[in-house]
Amino acid sequence: MLLAAGAGRRFGGPKALAELDGEPLVRRALRTLVEAGCEPVRVVVGAAAGEVRALLPDPALAVYAKGWEGGMGASLRAGLTALGDVDGPEAALVHLVDLPWVGADVIARVAAGASENVVARAAYDGVPGHPVLLGRRWWAEIAGSARGDRGARDWLATRADLRLVECGDLGSGRDVDHRADLGGS
Repeated sequence: MLLAAGAGRRFGGPKALAELDGEPLVRRALRTLVEAGCEPVRVVVGAAAGEVRALLPDPALAVYAKGWEGGMGASLRAGLTALGDVDGPEAALVHLVDLPWVGADVIARVAAGASENVVARAAYDGVPGHPVLLGRRWWAEIAGSARGDRGARDWLATRADLRLVECGDLGSGRDVDHRADLGGS
């Protein structure tokens, strides 16, 4: 699942529409998920939903997050609900549109642990980051606790079974907060 609903207030506009090397971040992140073998993929949209949806190879991949203005919690709830309606996925890999340097190798490493009971996330030199892998068993509980801009952060903080998947050898997990951040890798 790709969370791409934010307005990017500090950034100056929706990050999903920003480009790096001539490619919109939403397309770049979606391509990376597909290259890593994630299927099915849902792209959670909110701000500029029509423009973001138009950038997708299949507009049906988009899930509108009602209340997206309130933060990542609404996006996470919308994405988990949409995936819950799909037969098959044992886990949801949650990726963020503002992580253009998180490659398919990182996503595949984290996704390799997919199971119904998994609670895992990438770590970069021991520091927890994204993506996050959430077993289907936990989706309703996570959706019920996701609030504001914290997404699943508070829920994850209570988990003794959280497994960190070290990915520092593959990248930094650095995100994009400001347009100037797109200047380098």
